[in-house]
Amino acid sequence: MAAQQGAPRVALVLGAAVWAGGRPSPTLERRALHAARLWRAGEVSLVLASGGLGRHGPSEAEVIARLCREAGVPDAAICLEARSTSTEENLRFSMPLLRQMGAGEVVLVTDGFHAPRARLAARRLGLARQVGGLRSASPKVALSGRRIRAGLREVPAYLWYALTLRA
Repeated sequence: MAAQQGAPRVALVLGAAVWAGGRPSPTLERRALHAARLWRAGEVSLVLASGGLGRHGPSEAEVIARLCREAGVPDAAICLEARSTSTEENLRFSMPLLRQMGAGEVVLVTDGFHAPRARLAARRLGLARQVGGLRSASPKVALSGRRIRAGLREVPAYLWYALTLRA
């Protein structure tokens, strides 16, 4: 389905950990700032921050929104989904909000190693059928031992989603 003319392109920022004191983890900060760059470049007109309360508050969505505001995205261009605790829930709980926003294309903002599983989940949940298009955008980062371990963790998670996730 092609994006409806005039329908907003929305950056859906998938959450990651918030550290003690409300500090974003490097992953969460990288994703939020990438969404802000997409907004400033005119590639998206709205940002949907997705992620609930983890070990430390505030919610991932609130931290994403704060970082986006600090990077120049106005409140009017930011929407929050603040109850999800997994990639699947990020997408499930965001879908009604995307409908309310009249979203055209959705740009999943996540890390490169996480993008294949996020796209699989989005397709399985019917997100691509709901909106005018689906793509992902990942900030560029240097390869490190931590990133390699994170990427390796995605292999069983991807297989689990592939075998079990249904709309």
